[in-house]
Amino acid sequence: MPRDEFSLINEYFTHRSAKRGDVAMGIGDDGAVVRPMPEHDLVIVTDTLVEGVHFDMTTPPRAIGHKSVAVNLSDLAAMGAQPCWINLALTLPSMDEDWLQEFSGGLDEICGYYDCQLIGGDTTKGPLTITITAHGQLPSGSAIPRSGAKAGDWIYVSGSLGDAGLGLQVTQNKVSATGRHLQQVIERLHYPTPRVALGQSLRGVSSSCIDVSDGLLADLRHLMKEAGTQAQLELEKLPLSLALTETLKVDDALALALTAGDDYELCFTLPEEHRGRMETLTTHLKTRPVCIGRVANGEPGDIQLRYNGEDWLLAEGYSSFNHFPQNEATK
Repeated sequence: MPRDEFSLINEYFTHRSAKRGDVAMGIGDDGAVVRPMPEHDLVIVTDTLVEGVHFDMTTPPRAIGHKSVAVNLSDLAAMGAQPCWINLALTLPSMDEDWLQEFSGGLDEICGYYDCQLIGGDTTKGPLTITITAHGQLPSGSAIPRSGAKAGDWIYVSGSLGDAGLGLQVTQNKVSATGRHLQQVIERLHYPTPRVALGQSLRGVSSSCIDVSDGLLADLRHLMKEAGTQAQLELEKLPLSLALTETLKVDDALALALTAGDDYELCFTLPEEHRGRMETLTTHLKTRPVCIGRVANGEPGDIQLRYNGEDWLLAEGYSSFNHFPQNEATK
């Protein structure tokens, strides 16, 4: 039975992670040693999940393990990178072995699926916090930037939006969903799927890309600001699931799809001349990207919303996720 930091690491992490041949030294040394492929760039991302902010005490620990990795792999996907290695910094309020068994199981499953090895990290005592640094690689010079969109490019998303947001509302008892819809939206919230294969297919094709973690409007605005352009969205083209449209009224479904975070779909822009190539490259994917609008010249970061040819306004009460809202930041 693990009784200290080192036995905890050995019991739940050292021997459970996927193993890669390019890891020369992993868990157990002061630092990890890996061997990136020749003529490849490293992509390094970090994300933190905090109890009470990103999840609550009712969230299954297996889901927390999965999601802590998935959100980082989603960032790698947005850059077009192949996931390879992760570091884990785990802060625990106590040594709950049942929780650790489930958490490490969820982490191990997703790492195994994406061939991504846990190579080190740290454990300490304190409020439950999980920080993961993920490392990926891609051919030198092929990373997809946020800043490359140009007027005339088409705007795509990789899959349905708003399901995770609906799942959150269900867990908070704000909305009721039944049957298969209930299971679907809870799964989308707790077990997001990083679009790793799509991200790699978009190298050399997409002009810019970002993963939808804080809501489509917020994340697309980042792309437009970086490029000095604006976006024109046709909301009737947004990919919405039956779970969303059969649970909410149309305007509420659209609003949630535009503002809810945690979907971890990719939003990317594509020059006209690359549309055919993108269609060919993504024919093998179960979920095909959907075109939802176009990039235009205009106020940088501005997003124009139209539904069936008419201007559409986001209802009050809907906003994208922000760790530091203005009314809190000024206190």
